[in-house]
Amino acid sequence: MSVLDIKNLTVRFATADGEVAAVSDVSLSVGKGECLGIVGESGSGKSQTFLAVLGLLAPNGRATGEVMFGNTNLLAADEKTLNGLRGDKLTMVFQDPMTSLTPHMRVGRQLTEVLIRHRNVNAAAARDQAIAMLRRVQIPEAERRFDMYPFELSGGLRQRVMIAMAMLCGPKLIIADEPTTALDVTVQAQILDLIRRAKDELNTAVILITHDLGVVAGLADRVGVMYAGRLVELGDVRQIFNAPRHPYTKGLLACTPRLDDTTVGTMPTIPGQPPNLQRLPTGCAYHPRCPAVMELCRVERPPLLATPTGSLNACFLENAS
Repeated sequence: MSVLDIKNLTVRFATADGEVAAVSDVSLSVGKGECLGIVGESGSGKSQTFLAVLGLLAPNGRATGEVMFGNTNLLAADEKTLNGLRGDKLTMVFQDPMTSLTPHMRVGRQLTEVLIRHRNVNAAAARDQAIAMLRRVQIPEAERRFDMYPFELSGGLRQRVMIAMAMLCGPKLIIADEPTTALDVTVQAQILDLIRRAKDELNTAVILITHDLGVVAGLADRVGVMYAGRLVELGDVRQIFNAPRHPYTKGLLACTPRLDDTTVGTMPTIPGQPPNLQRLPTGCAYHPRCPAVMELCRVERPPLLATPTGSLNACFLENAS
């Protein structure tokens, strides 16, 4: 059973230079206890997709389609309904915990407010539960850290606080947006382990937004690849990594450093730049950069279709094979 079911989600932003198509016709779902990785270059629409899900778009943004969370269509829900879900059943770990945490409020107050609002407990009980959660996410000297301000904590500890906050109410879905950015490798591994534990112990669905394919390989069950606001490939993580079908996915994987690669020379790159979302090329948005481009790709956009292996792929050449 799906925890979140997105159908034909489209996100547009009105700007002084014209409308920007940030997300176009995205459909996907995530089930209980599943981790769905969302990958792609900067500007591919990863974060905007899920900010739209949470109702957190900028004022000039507009989302259409359907986003079902249980029996609630989040795109049609009013602010009161969204506020009742966010932080309780539906939570997000943002990329930069320093800007996500309120700088002038102690860590403890930010944690206990979640419990007081959504679980209707008193301050003493909220404090006990919050400190217990800080210990659970491996924050040393939890009682002392509880009374600190965010700026007094390291980046890794701040990210642990964000994960603790996300887990406090036992949510059905955690959306993690680049949760390991700017952290050293050891701390990255610890943060990913905390997210894995939340998934396994709470049977929580996790959506992991990242540009790091190594992170996805280690944590995700399925992976969706986005390019220019669209899904171009979606499938089982092992299948995508071992036998990618879309040329863009192949390009991303080729650009990823491997410990078992003994070749000497420059690392492969994808030529060119991602397209301007205000002036997308005709046909397939990837065709100006694609090594396998055909004439059909220049004039017609390939649909996202099921492949013989069960994945979804948007490529004329690969779907014909």
